[in-house]
Amino acid sequence: MSRIENESGFLSSDAASVGSEDDLKVDAQKRNGVIPKEDHLKSMRNAYESIIQHVGEDINRQGLLKTPERAAKAMMAFTKGYDEQLDELLNEAVFDEDHDEMVIVKDIEMFSLCEHHLVPFMGKVHIGYIPNKKVLGLSKLARIVEMFSRRLQVQERLTKQIATAMVQAVQPSGVAVVIEASHMCMVMRGVQKINASTTTSCMLGVFRDDPKTREEFLNLINKR
Repeated sequence: MSRIENESGFLSSDAASVGSEDDLKVDAQKRNGVIPKEDHLKSMRNAYESIIQHVGEDINRQGLLKTPERAAKAMMAFTKGYDEQLDELLNEAVFDEDHDEMVIVKDIEMFSLCEHHLVPFMGKVHIGYIPNKKVLGLSKLARIVEMFSRRLQVQERLTKQIATAMVQAVQPSGVAVVIEASHMCMVMRGVQKINASTTTSCMLGVFRDDPKTREEFLNLINKR
Protein backbone atom coordinates (compact mmCIF):
# COMPACT_ATOMS: atom_id res chain seq x y z
CA MET A 1 0.00 0.00 0.00
CA SER A 2 1.53 3.28 -1.06
CA ARG A 3 1.75 6.18 1.32
CA ILE A 4 1.71 9.94 0.80
CA GLU A 5 2.51 12.83 3.11
CA ASN A 6 -0.13 15.49 3.55
CA GLU A 7 0.41 19.16 4.39
CA SER A 8 0.45 18.51 8.12
CA GLY A 9 3.38 16.14 7.71
CA PHE A 10 1.46 12.99 8.67
CA LEU A 11 1.34 9.94 6.45
CA SER A 12 -1.97 8.92 4.95
CA SER A 13 -3.18 6.19 2.62
CA ASP A 14 -3.63 7.11 -1.03
CA ALA A 15 -7.01 7.13 -2.74
CA ALA A 16 -6.55 3.63 -4.13
CA SER A 17 -5.98 2.05 -0.73
CA VAL A 18 -8.69 -0.07 0.83
CA GLY A 19 -9.09 0.00 4.60
CA SER A 20 -11.60 -0.25 7.40
CA GLU A 21 -14.48 2.17 7.84
CA ASP A 22 -12.48 3.94 10.55
CA ASP A 23 -9.48 4.22 8.22
CA LEU A 24 -11.64 5.69 5.46
CA LYS A 25 -13.10 8.18 7.92
CA VAL A 26 -9.64 9.28 8.99
CA ASP A 27 -8.54 9.58 5.36
CA ALA A 28 -11.55 11.79 4.58
CA GLN A 29 -10.69 14.00 7.54
CA LYS A 30 -7.11 14.24 6.34
CA ARG A 31 -8.23 15.33 2.89
CA ASN A 32 -10.31 18.06 4.53
CA GLY A 33 -7.33 19.13 6.62
CA VAL A 34 -8.98 18.19 9.94
CA ILE A 35 -7.70 15.23 11.93
CA PRO A 36 -8.95 14.72 15.50
CA LYS A 37 -6.21 14.32 18.05
CA GLU A 38 -7.54 10.93 19.15
CA ASP A 39 -7.12 9.59 15.59
CA HIS A 40 -3.49 10.71 15.54
CA LEU A 41 -2.98 9.02 18.89
CA LYS A 42 -4.61 5.77 17.78
CA SER A 43 -2.56 5.54 14.56
CA MET A 44 0.68 6.35 16.36
CA ARG A 45 -0.08 3.83 19.11
CA ASN A 46 -0.58 1.12 16.50
CA ALA A 47 2.67 2.11 14.81
CA TYR A 48 4.64 1.87 18.05
CA GLU A 49 3.06 -1.50 18.79
CA SER A 50 4.31 -2.73 15.41
CA ILE A 51 7.81 -1.36 16.04
CA ILE A 52 8.05 -3.09 19.42
CA GLN A 53 6.98 -6.38 17.89
CA HIS A 54 9.46 -6.03 15.04
CA VAL A 55 12.42 -5.58 17.39
CA GLY A 56 11.57 -8.99 18.83
CA GLU A 57 9.64 -8.09 21.98
CA ASP A 58 6.37 -9.46 23.31
CA ILE A 59 3.83 -6.66 23.14
CA ASN A 60 1.74 -8.47 25.75
CA ARG A 61 4.50 -8.50 28.34
CA GLN A 62 3.41 -6.62 31.46
CA GLY A 63 6.04 -3.92 31.19
CA LEU A 64 5.10 -3.17 27.58
CA LEU A 65 1.31 -3.26 27.72
CA LYS A 66 0.94 0.53 27.88
CA THR A 67 4.22 1.44 26.19
CA PRO A 68 2.77 2.08 22.69
CA GLU A 69 0.29 4.62 24.05
CA ARG A 70 2.89 6.25 26.29
CA ALA A 71 5.31 6.49 23.37
CA ALA A 72 2.63 7.99 21.12
CA LYS A 73 1.74 10.64 23.70
CA ALA A 74 5.42 11.40 24.22
CA MET A 75 5.98 11.84 20.48
CA MET A 76 3.03 14.22 20.26
CA ALA A 77 4.57 16.27 23.07
CA PHE A 78 8.01 16.20 21.44
CA THR A 79 6.53 17.57 18.20
CA LYS A 80 3.95 20.01 19.55
CA GLY A 81 5.76 22.86 17.80
CA TYR A 82 3.91 21.98 14.59
CA ASP A 83 0.70 23.20 16.24
CA GLU A 84 2.15 26.60 17.18
CA GLN A 85 2.39 29.79 15.15
CA LEU A 86 4.70 32.75 15.74
CA ASP A 87 1.93 35.38 15.85
CA GLU A 88 0.01 33.45 18.49
CA LEU A 89 3.17 32.78 20.47
CA LEU A 90 4.15 36.47 20.63
CA ASN A 91 0.73 37.31 22.11
CA GLU A 92 1.19 41.09 22.08
CA ALA A 93 4.59 40.88 23.80
CA VAL A 94 6.22 43.32 21.33
CA PHE A 95 6.77 46.71 22.95
CA ASP A 96 7.79 50.13 21.63
CA GLU A 97 11.05 51.07 23.33
CA ASP A 98 13.77 53.57 22.45
CA HIS A 99 16.63 51.14 23.08
CA ASP A 100 19.32 50.39 20.51
CA GLU A 101 21.92 48.46 22.51
CA MET A 102 22.49 44.73 22.37
CA VAL A 103 20.07 42.41 24.18
CA ILE A 104 21.25 38.86 24.88
CA VAL A 105 19.51 35.85 26.37
CA LYS A 106 21.93 32.96 26.67
CA ASP A 107 21.94 29.38 27.89
CA ILE A 108 18.36 28.68 26.82
CA GLU A 109 17.98 24.94 27.29
CA MET A 110 16.88 23.11 24.17
CA PHE A 111 16.11 19.58 23.08
CA SER A 112 14.82 18.38 19.76
CA LEU A 113 14.55 15.27 17.59
CA CYS A 114 17.00 14.64 14.77
CA GLU A 115 14.91 14.14 11.65
CA HIS A 116 17.36 11.58 10.26
CA HIS A 117 17.14 9.04 13.09
CA LEU A 118 14.37 10.31 15.41
CA VAL A 119 16.75 10.42 18.36
CA PRO A 120 17.31 13.49 20.54
CA PHE A 121 19.83 16.26 20.29
CA MET A 122 20.08 18.72 23.13
CA GLY A 123 22.04 21.72 24.25
CA LYS A 124 21.86 25.48 24.72
CA VAL A 125 20.77 28.38 22.55
CA HIS A 126 22.18 31.91 22.77
CA ILE A 127 20.23 34.76 21.16
CA GLY A 128 21.28 38.37 20.73
CA TYR A 129 19.60 41.21 18.91
CA ILE A 130 19.86 44.96 18.54
CA PRO A 131 16.41 46.56 18.82
CA ASN A 132 15.12 49.02 16.26
CA LYS A 133 12.48 50.87 18.29
CA LYS A 134 10.87 47.58 19.35
CA VAL A 135 11.75 44.99 22.01
CA LEU A 136 10.39 41.50 22.63
CA GLY A 137 9.37 40.20 26.04
CA LEU A 138 12.35 38.17 27.24
CA SER A 139 10.41 34.97 27.89
CA LYS A 140 9.29 34.97 24.26
CA LEU A 141 12.85 34.29 23.09
CA ALA A 142 12.74 31.01 24.99
CA ARG A 143 9.25 30.35 23.59
CA ILE A 144 10.54 30.79 20.04
CA VAL A 145 13.29 28.26 20.74
CA GLU A 146 10.71 25.87 22.14
CA MET A 147 8.36 26.21 19.18
CA PHE A 148 10.96 25.36 16.56
CA SER A 149 12.86 22.76 18.59
CA ARG A 150 9.65 20.79 19.21
CA ARG A 151 9.69 19.63 15.58
CA LEU A 152 11.74 17.14 13.61
CA GLN A 153 14.90 19.12 13.00
CA VAL A 154 18.48 19.48 11.94
CA GLN A 155 20.52 21.90 14.02
CA GLU A 156 21.48 24.09 11.09
CA ARG A 157 17.85 24.73 10.13
CA LEU A 158 16.79 25.25 13.73
CA THR A 159 19.43 27.97 14.14
CA LYS A 160 18.23 29.87 11.08
CA GLN A 161 14.53 29.49 11.95
CA ILE A 162 15.06 31.07 15.36
CA ALA A 163 16.97 34.00 13.83
CA THR A 164 14.39 34.52 11.11
CA ALA A 165 11.56 34.45 13.65
CA MET A 166 13.29 37.21 15.63
CA VAL A 167 13.47 39.32 12.50
CA GLN A 168 9.77 38.77 11.83
CA ALA A 169 8.88 39.57 15.43
CA VAL A 170 10.63 42.92 15.97
CA GLN A 171 12.52 43.87 12.76
CA PRO A 172 15.77 44.49 14.67
CA SER A 173 18.96 46.02 13.31
CA GLY A 174 20.55 42.61 13.67
CA VAL A 175 20.11 39.14 15.14
CA ALA A 176 22.65 36.55 16.23
CA VAL A 177 21.87 32.95 17.21
CA VAL A 178 24.35 30.32 18.36
CA ILE A 179 23.41 26.75 19.27
CA GLU A 180 25.71 24.28 21.02
CA ALA A 181 24.34 20.75 21.11
CA SER A 182 25.14 17.09 21.60
CA HIS A 183 23.55 14.66 19.16
CA MET A 184 22.52 11.21 20.34
CA CYS A 185 22.83 9.92 16.77
CA MET A 186 26.59 10.44 17.21
CA VAL A 187 26.72 9.27 20.82
CA MET A 188 24.47 6.17 20.76
CA ARG A 189 25.10 4.85 17.23
CA GLY A 190 27.50 5.22 14.33
CA VAL A 191 30.80 6.73 15.41
CA GLN A 192 29.73 6.75 19.11
CA LYS A 193 31.74 9.83 20.05
CA ILE A 194 30.43 10.67 23.51
CA ASN A 195 32.11 14.05 23.94
CA ALA A 196 31.47 15.44 20.47
CA SER A 197 29.42 18.63 20.29
CA THR A 198 28.14 20.69 17.38
CA THR A 199 28.04 24.50 17.21
CA THR A 200 26.02 26.38 14.62
CA SER A 201 25.42 30.09 14.16
CA CYS A 202 23.27 32.46 12.17
CA MET A 203 24.22 36.14 11.96
CA LEU A 204 21.87 38.65 10.34
CA GLY A 205 22.04 42.42 9.85
CA VAL A 206 24.76 44.24 11.77
CA PHE A 207 25.98 41.00 13.34
CA ARG A 208 26.90 39.80 9.87
CA ASP A 209 28.14 43.14 8.52
CA ASP A 210 30.06 44.51 11.53
CA PRO A 211 32.90 42.33 12.89
CA LYS A 212 33.08 44.34 16.13
CA THR A 213 29.39 43.78 16.90
CA ARG A 214 29.74 40.09 16.15
CA GLU A 215 32.85 39.84 18.33
CA GLU A 216 31.09 41.61 21.23
CA PHE A 217 28.23 39.12 21.08
CA LEU A 218 30.52 36.10 20.96
CA ASN A 219 32.60 37.40 23.84
CA LEU A 220 29.52 38.00 25.97
CA ILE A 221 27.98 34.56 25.43
CA ASN A 222 31.31 32.90 26.22
CA LYS A 223 31.78 34.90 29.41
CA ARG A 224 31.04 32.79 32.49
